[in-house]
Amino acid sequence: MTAVASQSAFQKFLNSPAGPKTIHFWAPAMKWALVIAGISDLKRPAENLSLAQNLSLVATGVIWTRYSMVIIPKNWTLATVNVFVASTGLMQVGRIINYRMTDEYKQKKKLEEEAAAAASAAAAPIKPT
Repeated sequence: MTAVASQSAFQKFLNSPAGPKTIHFWAPAMKWALVIAGISDLKRPAENLSLAQNLSLVATGVIWTRYSMVIIPKNWTLATVNVFVASTGLMQVGRIINYRMTDEYKQKKKLEEEAAAAASAAAAPIKPT
């Protein structure tokens, strides 16, 4: 009987190419924090969310999902977590876009632009006559 055949299931997992002794295990494990943060952000108002940040989460999720399928060994745990990262980011992007299409957002932007115009007019130097 060979050494590999006599190992328990836990020992096989521990010593596998994607086991806990490698980055192939710990990178996906730590990325679950991004998924948890994305899910917890579902409670936040859409006006407080960053479109750029969530688009970057979608992009990184898609890119790393693809990468996890071309590396050797294929890392299914990395693919899974990145699908969830992209999914939570995509949900937030949808919420942000829906919010920005509302009248409330448009009125808020209009008031901000008027306030900025008034502030710049007040700060303009006075020309002597």
